[in-house]
Amino acid sequence: MQSQFKDKKVIATLVLPGIIIMLIAIAAPIIISLGLSFVKWTGFGKMKPIGFDNYLRIAKDPIFWKSISNVFILIFVTVFFQNTIAFILAMYLSNIGKKLSNIFRTIYFIPATLSLVVVTKLWVNIFNPSYGLLNKILAQIGLESLQHAWLGNTSTALGSVIWIIIWQGFGWALLFYYSGIVTVPDELREAAKVDGANKFTLYTRIIIPYIMPVIQAIIIIDVTSSLKQMEMIYLSTAGGPGDTTQFLALYLYQRAFKYSEYGYGNAISVIFVILAFTLTILIRKTFAKRLESL
Repeated sequence: MQSQFKDKKVIATLVLPGIIIMLIAIAAPIIISLGLSFVKWTGFGKMKPIGFDNYLRIAKDPIFWKSISNVFILIFVTVFFQNTIAFILAMYLSNIGKKLSNIFRTIYFIPATLSLVVVTKLWVNIFNPSYGLLNKILAQIGLESLQHAWLGNTSTALGSVIWIIIWQGFGWALLFYYSGIVTVPDELREAAKVDGANKFTLYTRIIIPYIMPVIQAIIIIDVTSSLKQMEMIYLSTAGGPGDTTQFLALYLYQRAFKYSEYGYGNAISVIFVILAFTLTILIRKTFAKRLESL
């Protein structure tokens, strides 16, 4: 059996189907999108070659740059705030009884199991200015001045949408961090304690470096998830009010399917892929340097 797996023909036979599937599912759509990004096309009729005009238009498109800005705001919030809270909570849950930990982890993970449509509808109703629970609670405790049309006001819409996204995805971050923390060998913990390490030192010098690959995976997921956010924004604000909550994936969808600008939409999709690839490489290189220095 081992000799068969050393045979190059056997290896090629086993690997080839996967390569073909990847080419069809990933490479082909990217190549097609790249080709369509150089034309003006409504989805019907003839395509008109226009060279780099779509990309020049993107460079001057304020809504595109607004969508990029919102994506990076979401990345910042998820990486630095959501992850920090999820790690601290995972740290706490790993130190309490197993039964109690299971109960809390289940509670925190429930939003992640719900449909995006259900989650969005739930929070749209909570944020509703007329009958929403949030405004009613504020009125009951004497804070009427804080009442808002949370999803309809330009000052609160983006924060409200980001809150919905964080609420739904928090359970995943918690689960990943908890799984990483509990895999740290007890021998390492005991050795650190013998050397006089306190809890802060234990986590900063032993546990966090040990689960660095987990942290890297979580951050990459956060970045790619922020880039492709579309459904929740579409169902809650559709990018409004104005373009306050416009995100890259939603803007791509709107240009291509709502306004029938397939060439322009594909040009945005090419930028989307380049941005996702670049950010992923930067994160991997940053963590690789970090791991080398440990």
